[in-house]
Amino acid sequence: MRQFSSIALAATFVGLANSAAVAPGWHFVQNGTSGVLALETIIVSPTLAIFFDRATNDPLQVNGHTAWGALWDFETNTATALNVLSDSFCASGALLSNGTMVSVGGNVPVINQATDGRMAIRIFEPCANAAGVGCTLFEDPATHHLSTTRWYPSSIRIFDGSLMIVGGIHEETPFYNTDPVNSFEFFPPKDNGVARPSAFLARTVPTNLFPRAFALPDGTVFMVANNQSIIYDVEKNTETRLPDIPNGVRVTNPFDGSAILLPLSPPNFTPEVLVCGGSSADDRIPSANLSSQDPASDQCSRITLTPEGIKKGWQVEHMLEPRIMPELLLLPNGQILITNGARTGYAAIAAVGDAIDGNSNADHPVLTPSLYTPTAPLGQRISNKDLPTTNIPRMYHSTASLTPMGNILIAGSNPNPQVVNDTTFPTTFQVEYLNPPFFSVARPTMANVPKQISFNQKFTINVNIPSNLKASTIQVALMDLGFSSHAFHSSARLVFMEAQLSANRKTLTITSPPNNRVFPPGPAFVFLTIDDVTSTGAHVMVGNGRPPPVQDQGIRL
Repeated sequence: MRQFSSIALAATFVGLANSAAVAPGWHFVQNGTSGVLALETIIVSPTLAIFFDRATNDPLQVNGHTAWGALWDFETNTATALNVLSDSFCASGALLSNGTMVSVGGNVPVINQATDGRMAIRIFEPCANAAGVGCTLFEDPATHHLSTTRWYPSSIRIFDGSLMIVGGIHEETPFYNTDPVNSFEFFPPKDNGVARPSAFLARTVPTNLFPRAFALPDGTVFMVANNQSIIYDVEKNTETRLPDIPNGVRVTNPFDGSAILLPLSPPNFTPEVLVCGGSSADDRIPSANLSSQDPASDQCSRITLTPEGIKKGWQVEHMLEPRIMPELLLLPNGQILITNGARTGYAAIAAVGDAIDGNSNADHPVLTPSLYTPTAPLGQRISNKDLPTTNIPRMYHSTASLTPMGNILIAGSNPNPQVVNDTTFPTTFQVEYLNPPFFSVARPTMANVPKQISFNQKFTINVNIPSNLKASTIQVALMDLGFSSHAFHSSARLVFMEAQLSANRKTLTITSPPNNRVFPPGPAFVFLTIDDVTSTGAHVMVGNGRPPPVQDQGIRL
């Protein structure tokens, strides 16, 4: 039996700090264990991330029982248990306009220490302590709950700083979405708390769990589920159908591909969406007749969301290998990292006819990431040149996120119903970082970055640029690092800001996004990239920092 041990091989080097002993280049570094399976990951401060898992049998303990939530400390690479009340299994989440993290949905627990998470709303207020000391999660199902039960929903921050919650399933089913939640709702609630029915969700069953959704720079929302896509107008409550994904490729759970809103650039901030991976299998086939050896799709599809771009439809290109359950991550220089996933099979657990060890619906992990360069010519955008290969499969229930330090956190993987060790694809607690080449060279630094940035504002910061960098290219990225779960990075966003470097290379004058639709108001990180060498991120609040819903700010395009 092919066995990928849950005990990692010893790392050649550890830690996040730059080291002269490390040759420039991409490097995987294993550092620490997550305590709970990192099934869901969100960065909540410059030093902290939150991991959520299913309420089962994770090793980390809290209040005398197993924990299923943890704070991950980037400075110590250690996990501290969070006391989560409801089962957060396959939930979603995002950050609000005031910086509050909200996690929504979940499942019926299999242990009695947890409550039903399907209508849960979990709230984590901005945490002042760098190590997370005294920072807790709040839940009160009597006063804070969804309008209906939702397992496998998606959620995004929209233009008024609130959370839009999309789709899901009412109760656990083996594979397909056979008890769908074909509606949208919001937190804080809109429409007196009544969910909005969606024809789009109704026609995309049974493979429409975790719909991929993105807030567009005009305030509307792009969505893709199954092999269909729409633009949804939140204010008018209308759906406009767009062209289907080409070649019958389906891209949402349990046929998971991934999707990302490509970087938005001034002056027009024209939105483009990239969708990669998934499966072209027929979703009318019973899951028992599907195979863990069925090939995934290598297709990437890209569309420009303007009238002209929609008329042209999706442009097709191909990854270097097929991937089911890939993750697409925005990098501060505008490239997209493609990581995680498998070459064959499907998402979910123990549903196909030949599941690996009776559990994993997927096989043949993809261990080498790729980079997608949006500005390169068609056919030359995807490469894995100089990228390393990991020894840790990241299969179903794995996550990835850009960190405030500028490297990539990769964690999780558990195509099993609970913590399992003696299997081909075990529960994985090892935390990995993928360090970019600039981690082993001198990097630009920023100082006096304002804590709060208004829209359509010019502001000046101090910069220190290493003397060997000519500053031929200067990129200032404003980023929402998003919420990672189930091969989708919801709310992930990169808006490039205009920047002018002073003649003495000591100050940089930056223009913030024009309004709260181009960048939904809330917390963000600013990264400075000089000649492809990126700084650490500066944590900022974009907009007035008030609780949602907030009024429009800045100027309309």
